[in-house]
Amino acid sequence: MDRSDIIDTCTRMAWYADLRDWDRLAAVFADKVTLDYTSLNGGEPVTLEPGQIAAAWREGFSRYTATQHLLTNHLVTVDGDGAVCTAAFHATHHGSSDLGATLWTLGGTYRFDLVRTAGGWRIAGLVMTAVWGDGNRALAP
Repeated sequence: MDRSDIIDTCTRMAWYADLRDWDRLAAVFADKVTLDYTSLNGGEPVTLEPGQIAAAWREGFSRYTATQHLLTNHLVTVDGDGAVCTAAFHATHHGSSDLGATLWTLGGTYRFDLVRTAGGWRIAGLVMTAVWGDGNRALAP
């Protein structure tokens, strides 16, 4: 049952982001979350609260007319009240551009670190590792 709940929590993150359902997106995260997008953007990982993540993603996703984040090939390891889920992703971003293509597609892996809470599994850490990209990255914020 834990494996199914963990995969569902990770999938909800992608689903709610694509639906722009910011309140439900925030609910999949633990009270503090370490986000690591350094493989794509450089810099350092950041630690944010769920509302901060939702607000940042709302702003970033506002550049796109639509997005679709697909997760697959989940591998789950549960250790008591902690878990790790790794998954492959394929993310398509559709926007408008005066110069260049209207799509930016990215593929790679996510590593989700999860904690069991009274309300169920929550994401406490997320590492996105970009493996490939195609299209117009200038669409990205």
